[in-house]
Amino acid sequence: MSQAGLLSIKQVIGVRSSVTNGLAFQDEQTVVYIAGGNIVLYGIDQKAQRVIPCSMNTQALTTMTVSPNRRVIAIAERINDRPHVTIYDLQSGKRRKTLQSELIKSNEIVSLLFSSDSKYLLTQGGAPDYTLIYWSWEKGKVMAHIDVKPSTGPQANATVNQVSFNPQDNTQICTIGHGLFKMFRYAESTLKPSQNLKQEHFNFTCHCWISDDRLLAGTDQGKLFVIQNGEILHEIKIDSKSEPRSVTSHHTSDERLGLVESSMDINTSGDHLGKSEIKCIIPFSRGVLVAAGYNKVYMYDRLDDNREYFRRNREILLPIDSTDKSNNERVVSMCLSPSEETLVALTDHQQIYQLSFSGIDITKDIATFSYLTEGYHHAQVTGLDTCVRKQLIATCGVDRSVRLWNYETGTLEVCKEFQEEAYTVSIHPSGLFILVGFSDKLKLFTILIDDLRPFKEFSIRGCREALFSNGGHLFAAVHGNVIQIYSTVTFENITNLKGHNGKVRQLIWSPDDTRLFSCGMDGAVYEWEVATSKRLHEAVLKACGYTGLGLSADSKTVFAVGTDRKIKEIVDAQQILREIPVIPDDVQPTTIALSHTGKSLLVGTSKGTVRSYKFPLTKSDEYTEYIGHVGMINRLRVTFQDEYAVSVGDDGLVILWKLQEVGVSKKEKETTYAEEILITKSDLEEKNSSIRELKQRVAELREENDYQLKLKEMNYAERIRDLTDKFMQEMENLKTKNTVITGEKEKEASKHAEQVHDLIEKQNKELQDLEGSNNQKLMLEYEKYQDLQAKTQKTQEEYERQITELENRKEEEVTRQRMQYTAQLEKLKNDLILEREKNKQQSRDHEETKRQIEEDADEEILKLMQTNEQALIECKDENANLRNKSTTFQRKVKDLEESIKKKDTDLASLKNEESKLQNAIRGLKKDIEGLKKEIQERDETIQDKEKRIYELKRKNQELEKFKFVLDYKIKELKKQIEPREIEIKEMKEQITNMEAELERLSKSNDEEKLKNEELRTKLNASALALQQEKQLKRDSELALKRIKTDIHNCSALITEPKLLTQRVAEIYAQYVRDESTEEATIDQDITKEYARQRDHLERTVRSLKSKVDKDSDRHKMENIRIMQENVTLIKEINDLRRELKSARVKLQDLQTAMGISRKTAARTTEEIVQALNTHQNNHLVKEKQSELENLIQRQRTEIQRLNEQIANIESGTGRTGTAGGGGGGGGRSRPSSGQLPPITSALTAH
Repeated sequence: MSQAGLLSIKQVIGVRSSVTNGLAFQDEQTVVYIAGGNIVLYGIDQKAQRVIPCSMNTQALTTMTVSPNRRVIAIAERINDRPHVTIYDLQSGKRRKTLQSELIKSNEIVSLLFSSDSKYLLTQGGAPDYTLIYWSWEKGKVMAHIDVKPSTGPQANATVNQVSFNPQDNTQICTIGHGLFKMFRYAESTLKPSQNLKQEHFNFTCHCWISDDRLLAGTDQGKLFVIQNGEILHEIKIDSKSEPRSVTSHHTSDERLGLVESSMDINTSGDHLGKSEIKCIIPFSRGVLVAAGYNKVYMYDRLDDNREYFRRNREILLPIDSTDKSNNERVVSMCLSPSEETLVALTDHQQIYQLSFSGIDITKDIATFSYLTEGYHHAQVTGLDTCVRKQLIATCGVDRSVRLWNYETGTLEVCKEFQEEAYTVSIHPSGLFILVGFSDKLKLFTILIDDLRPFKEFSIRGCREALFSNGGHLFAAVHGNVIQIYSTVTFENITNLKGHNGKVRQLIWSPDDTRLFSCGMDGAVYEWEVATSKRLHEAVLKACGYTGLGLSADSKTVFAVGTDRKIKEIVDAQQILREIPVIPDDVQPTTIALSHTGKSLLVGTSKGTVRSYKFPLTKSDEYTEYIGHVGMINRLRVTFQDEYAVSVGDDGLVILWKLQEVGVSKKEKETTYAEEILITKSDLEEKNSSIRELKQRVAELREENDYQLKLKEMNYAERIRDLTDKFMQEMENLKTKNTVITGEKEKEASKHAEQVHDLIEKQNKELQDLEGSNNQKLMLEYEKYQDLQAKTQKTQEEYERQITELENRKEEEVTRQRMQYTAQLEKLKNDLILEREKNKQQSRDHEETKRQIEEDADEEILKLMQTNEQALIECKDENANLRNKSTTFQRKVKDLEESIKKKDTDLASLKNEESKLQNAIRGLKKDIEGLKKEIQERDETIQDKEKRIYELKRKNQELEKFKFVLDYKIKELKKQIEPREIEIKEMKEQITNMEAELERLSKSNDEEKLKNEELRTKLNASALALQQEKQLKRDSELALKRIKTDIHNCSALITEPKLLTQRVAEIYAQYVRDESTEEATIDQDITKEYARQRDHLERTVRSLKSKVDKDSDRHKMENIRIMQENVTLIKEINDLRRELKSARVKLQDLQTAMGISRKTAARTTEEIVQALNTHQNNHLVKEKQSELENLIQRQRTEIQRLNEQIANIESGTGRTGTAGGGGGGGGRSRPSSGQLPPITSALTAH
């Protein structure tokens, strides 16, 4: 027994759009989607697929989701009418976990989503209960669950469409649906409802989180709502370009809902609402992408404006299908790559599109998708055939298209769409022709490089099965229940094969093309001889309608499948050798195929799986089953080289299977695959003509580019000349400005020296005044201190007396209240003891009385019973009276017990009052302690003030010493002014040298300009003379040509002397001119030359006038600028005067604070340095030193800035004069602040 052939999926051509959220990115270049019963990972750059098969028993796939860490994928499946969630590892393709719970009463899961940390999973069940389950999926544990839809109330008819986690909070969950919008909070192993929105009138189709507390929800009416805390903040209408309306924040949630509902168009039809339905919303960093209506995706940018949350930025359109007039393709799912560079969209026509944002034209508000891969079938695929000479397979389907695929590369070679449905296809073995069956005719097409062109039509209506012979010289076509044989060469109907009573479902040619096998729904399998049109063998089983047929390599055994769910092995097309039932009972075989080696038997089933059976057929369970399609497989073929198997089905997929036959070596290819293509003569001529036109256009463009390049060069040369002129003008301006700045600096230097001298004199005077006022202030402060000390002593004695009185009063009050409450307590205790004794006595009396009465009653009852019944009745009455008395005594006992309880309550209240008094006593003790602390704090404050006075005295002494230090610093500063003045003189000399160099350069430039002007004038004159000479030469040549022509014409008159003489005289009169004419011509040339020179001189005068006007305007603007600078300088001088005045005030205050006077100043430098070292750690000295250092640093920064400014001016005015630009200290200009350069501090040296 041979082993069954091994199958593995090579490529899945198509996608399944019915899976909710059926598109995701694994990484930047890998897209994940569902195709059939498989998970497909498609590499965008590599154009390659990796397939992960789903569960074998899957009845349906409803939704999917990829974890945020992009490691696993969760698939919601329906297995045995129960919902399951299967989690696969995207790297290894292995199954990680299967989740199933009896809490879900529905048979499907409508929505799935992982949490942001990929640890938890939400599953939303379907009708009727819509159970929401919160999973810890790695542990397979249900954390919490809740039924989202209420059984009663206004939301009883609601449905749930989508569920989501808050990306910032895994405990917050949102569910939306038709008439439903709910928020839940996970806490304490339960899901608790939080904010809800009353939305019975809205059908929410999708939503997304746009912040940690705000959502964007879309409806089937084409509206977006911004929702926060269960309230609608904003409404956006998709199909309107007007500005969206905001719902004011002072309304309640119900009022906002009313406002939103009132904004709806009541007259809008249901069809219009369906056109605007929002299918998908995905957020990104700058906003959201919304798929709504037909053929469009809208891009909205997020705004910070609270009145307008989003604004439409761009529309992204799907490619237009020229054959689909309805134009009703919708985007049902979208996803963005992790870098937000690529957008991928899935449509309900089972197409995948992509858009790269880097390739969008930002100037346009419309972009267009492109196919991620070639276009897929978007409906049921009904026809399939393979080619022998080329690596092609042909498919057709209900979507009215015929497609040719390269099964080696998996790419689409040719796609042709028609106005009607194609029923069947058959491709010629050469790969150059294809048969396509339509409802009215069977058409033969030639296969061109990018098109199918009609070649021949055959009047066969509703042909659903056609097949070329193996040699390609014949083809068979089914017309109802008749098989027609045609010649491919002459296109004649050679013969008709009649015998079937039902529809013929499949045809197979024998390898030598002499016989034809057919099967039909009438239960018959026939073997036909084509040459004689005779039926050689037959196998009829009316109880079975055959749907598929396979032929062995030797053409002796036929394998057939049909409606009786059995695989039949028929020998010589007449004897059924064996029947193998297909298990289980719910699986129906639909098609069958054998490899050309006869070693592999493949069967397609109604569940979309492909089975590979072992040979020979013996047992029904000896097969291997592979998951492929979801739905019935319509066709199954094996390629000519037995390398691949191809299957198509109702789900619109084309699956390429890699076939490996065990024990069969690879068959050597006798010939390589053909690469020839057909092209018509008209197409070839058109392409050649197009090539010639393009070449011509390229030559024209090259010439045009050369011309444009020359124009640009001329323009750039003109700009260079303009820039040179502008640069020279700026040099002149900088020269003038430099001169003005130098003069102003000298003036300011002299003014500043005078101001410094005045400032020093004023400072000395202010120091003396400050010393006197400071002594007076110290005396006043000492007197205030004495007064405050006396007041403090008096206040302290008063507080001590009050504290003593409060303590005595407190002791007396505590003693009195203690005695009073003790007496009351003793009295209450005595009363309680008396009441208890009295109660006990009454209880004893009652018991004794009761006992005696019972004894007497017993005696009397005995006596009365012995005497008569009347006595018994009287005894009973007496007994009743006694019972009433007993009841009365019991009531009294209860009253006493209640009185006791009341006394106990009074006692408890007294105890409470006692505790309150104890609390009051403790509060008074705390007050006493607080007063004591306050007295202590006041004592400490007095001590601190005494210490402060001592510190002030000590600081006063330090300030007196600091005065000597300041005098020393003033002297040092004066010494440092002298080198600065020397440096200023050096700068002036350098500026003078630079001005001389600048003047020399200016003269040189003027001379060069004059030379250039003379050369340009000579060049123009030479060009004009050359042009005149050329014109004279052309005129002479033309005249000579005319003379030669006239002489040649005269040769015809050689026989007529008179006419010849007359003609020669006319020629002489025409071409020979006298001297007067020549003189006139010479005079005319002289006049033209004078006119030309006059025009040149007039143009020169006009240009000089314009230069003069420009120079006057420039000088006028320069004067205005100088005036403005003078105003600025005056303002700076006033500011400096104010600063000088404030500095004098500060210096006087400082001298007064230090007690400095000239009489006590240090006489030698050693004493000053000693004083400086002594007060080095004094904080006042440090503060003053820091202030001076900061001033020095600012002055240094200002000097550095001015040096840089001067260097820039030097580089701008004379870049060629390198000698004048050396040295970083040369050519400094006056600071804009009007201050002199800084003077280094002597403190920094120490």
